[in-house]
Amino acid sequence: MEPYRRPLPQPDQETAFYWEASRNHKLAILRCRRCHRYVHYPRAECPGCHGADLDPTVVSGQGRIHSYTVTHYVPARGFEDAVPFVVALVELAEQPDLRIVANVCDCGPTAVSVGMPVEVVFDDVTAEITLPQVRPRR
Repeated sequence: MEPYRRPLPQPDQETAFYWEASRNHKLAILRCRRCHRYVHYPRAECPGCHGADLDPTVVSGQGRIHSYTVTHYVPARGFEDAVPFVVALVELAEQPDLRIVANVCDCGPTAVSVGMPVEVVFDDVTAEITLPQVRPRR
């Protein structure tokens, strides 16, 4: 296997659970134990009730494309062979306004549309890092 050449996420204390779940091919989102709201991006406090008791919870990984952009330029070293590619804001099925950002794979940029049903898939790019991406739902 050729070494991965693109920039990699750097897990920290607030995001370690997310990357560990991804490595196990699961999508985990923080959920408030008080009001049961999903909280993403990872942070220390629920934006709904301001509770601090947040628990990583595995979600379905199914959702719909809320918005997207097609990248036609090389944003960083290692992406020379990737353009054009699609980065989407995906609204997950578990909660309105629960959104993640992910690359869209397994379809060309012209096939992507707002509202398209998608599902999370996982790309094991190194032994330590697995990237969640989305593809059209089958």
